[in-house]
Amino acid sequence: MLREIRRELPHEHLLYVADSGYAPYGDRPRPFIVDRSIAIADFLIAQRAKAIVVACNTATAVAVEALRAKYTLPIVAIEPAVKPAASTTKSGVVGVLATTQTLTSAKFARLVDEYAGDATVLTQACPGLVDQVEAGDLAGPRTRALIEEYVTPLVNQGADMLVLGCTHYPFVAPLVQEIAGLAVQIIDPAVAVARELRRRLNAAALLSESCDPGTARFWTSGSLEQVASTIARLWGEVVEVENLLV
Repeated sequence: MLREIRRELPHEHLLYVADSGYAPYGDRPRPFIVDRSIAIADFLIAQRAKAIVVACNTATAVAVEALRAKYTLPIVAIEPAVKPAASTTKSGVVGVLATTQTLTSAKFARLVDEYAGDATVLTQACPGLVDQVEAGDLAGPRTRALIEEYVTPLVNQGADMLVLGCTHYPFVAPLVQEIAGLAVQIIDPAVAVARELRRRLNAAALLSESCDPGTARFWTSGSLEQVASTIARLWGEVVEVENLLV
């Protein structure tokens, strides 16, 4: 997600919080997710954030309405890309890989009701997969075994579109593609979110007017060393990570 935002908005300063000390959110109680989302939003606003991207499908499903009710700045949220998948499928079967909280949320149910049309939407919760990405294990035996367990039944039921319904999952997209086969299309909504962020900033006259490259700052509630190593691997450069004290 952050990589797509950087590509779309090269002159903006980015603030990134990895709530690794409390991740994954997928099986957390709903009040906990709302409280963490508000605490992190408060922190980012204190750092002079002019917009917030909820780069977590679970937090979107559970907490985005509370965030939008509390704050007036632009809040862009990610959600599983059911609409483009349903409109593109040739087999009529779409698979969605996501966390338990995302798949059981009222927001996801509304998304399917509104956009699935005649397509059959198969859902698959993926416990353990976020942990593998957080640990930087993107292609090891344990990660491969999990993806095979989650993806194979969807493909066997005819899914020709697989929606990555968690922002951690694009990091294992190559392995998902390998296991699903080239006849299956993988959909990552990050590009659409980055474009929507640009649109919202432009509409609010908040786009940076600088011609200089934007900076990026990183915080985590987890292990500084581990998160710095993971972010460096995923972001593509060595970064300094600060303690998130909220």
